[in-house]
Amino acid sequence: MERNQMISRVRERAAQQKPWDIAVIGGGATGMGVAVDAASRGLDVVLVEGHDFGKGTSSRSTKLVHGGVRYLEQGNVSLVMSALKERGLMRQNAPHLVHDLAFVVPNYSWWEAPFYGIGLKLYDLLAGKYGFGASKMLSKEETLQLLPALEPEELRGGVIYYDGQFDDARLLVHLAMTAADHGATLLNYCPATTLLRDAEGYVNGLTARDEETGEVLTIPARVVVNATGVFTDSIRRMADANADPLVVTSQGIHLVFNRSFLKSDTALMVPRTSDGRVLFVIPWHGHAVAGTTDTPLDAPSFEPKPLDEEIEFILETAVRFFVRPPTRADVLAVYVGLRPLVKGEGKTSTLSRDHVIHVDTSGLLTITGGKWTTYRHMAEDCVDHAITLGKLREEPCPTRDLHIHGYMNDAEALGSLAVYGSDAAAIQALAQDACLAAQLHPDLPYIAAEVVWAARNEMARTVEDVLARRTRALFLNANAAIAMAKPVARLLAAELGHDEAWIAAQIETFRALAAQYRVV
Repeated sequence: MERNQMISRVRERAAQQKPWDIAVIGGGATGMGVAVDAASRGLDVVLVEGHDFGKGTSSRSTKLVHGGVRYLEQGNVSLVMSALKERGLMRQNAPHLVHDLAFVVPNYSWWEAPFYGIGLKLYDLLAGKYGFGASKMLSKEETLQLLPALEPEELRGGVIYYDGQFDDARLLVHLAMTAADHGATLLNYCPATTLLRDAEGYVNGLTARDEETGEVLTIPARVVVNATGVFTDSIRRMADANADPLVVTSQGIHLVFNRSFLKSDTALMVPRTSDGRVLFVIPWHGHAVAGTTDTPLDAPSFEPKPLDEEIEFILETAVRFFVRPPTRADVLAVYVGLRPLVKGEGKTSTLSRDHVIHVDTSGLLTITGGKWTTYRHMAEDCVDHAITLGKLREEPCPTRDLHIHGYMNDAEALGSLAVYGSDAAAIQALAQDACLAAQLHPDLPYIAAEVVWAARNEMARTVEDVLARRTRALFLNANAAIAMAKPVARLLAAELGHDEAWIAAQIETFRALAAQYRVV
């Protein structure tokens, strides 16, 4: 993917006054899923994102591909079944990024084993042929063997079950590359500025501003799709200033620790915390991630901040389950994700995670709600609606069996480069240069060649793009990421043609951002 080529395509199309079939606003999981679906059907699709791809919610998840055990308790069986099927398709189509993970639910009361055991057997049943493994009851000894860091006092046993895990931002980048492989045009740092209308007042395109040059791009389109997640209503108000809100927002935080606190490749699942949510502690990229919370917000932001009470809630919950519970001083990073929840009654933690497709009177098509696991199904539904709305040619959806860019079955052998799948060979070739083989920080596995690859092939434009989303340094260890900012800025500047002033500004900007990912 090369950004200048993408912008040239948009300019040429505007000069020809030739409308795109579909223009997508929003470069997160939902928008990128729509781009992949539309492009793989042979439709002409362009996507604009105001920041970097995945800057918002889509890089800040709990890193799970799951049906949602807690949705069973809410009685939403259809959502669970749909998500479990999509979980299986994600593993099938992106095995280099989606893999099985064992979870243990510890039992400290006599009633917990049969209660959770029956629920997880139902979870297995609903997965059908897309199952990841059968759940089973564990003795106290078996539970401690799988989770040696667990508090043994009063432990009676546990239940083991299987779900999926992934790297959200890395999958998003590979979805972008998949869309590009099928002819989609994608632009980051290019916010939509206005919606265009035809003589009858219907939306028939948009304008977007290239943040790097200030150029305003005109993008005519037969259908405009609003896939902006927590910012859904701000785009809808561009079409109708009086539009009723469709989305409410809540935030969830995650704390990242050294792997030694978990001491296992098995995840811990606490099925009921004091606020009624599920708490996970999962192994991820050599670290342990604990989350999450559910705090309603009045308004979304691109860099939400963790609240002190959220941090304390996770630490206090961990105290009950670990022999050596982590403290604030042990937190290597804290990251915050926002949930776009379809407006309804009750607490945000009980709102449905189903998606909604809404067509405004202006003809703007909005898709919102949902979750990472169901992104493909959401995209299929959205493109089906767009085809009808825009009177586009009917094409079947091929994404159930569409391999995601980088598809590779035995990627584990690649070590830390496994997340690149088949692209890892190209990065290894770059690393034949000793300078590019250098590790950027001793506490993280990333090498200089990954920065060069990100700039040349993955549309990385800033130090943040590289350290937050092309690699996951900022989400794993904020102090290490801060130390990596200078060498990354120099590598990027050499690739993108920037000067010393740009390097200094990037380092300063990134350090200020990364400070928010530290717990002090």
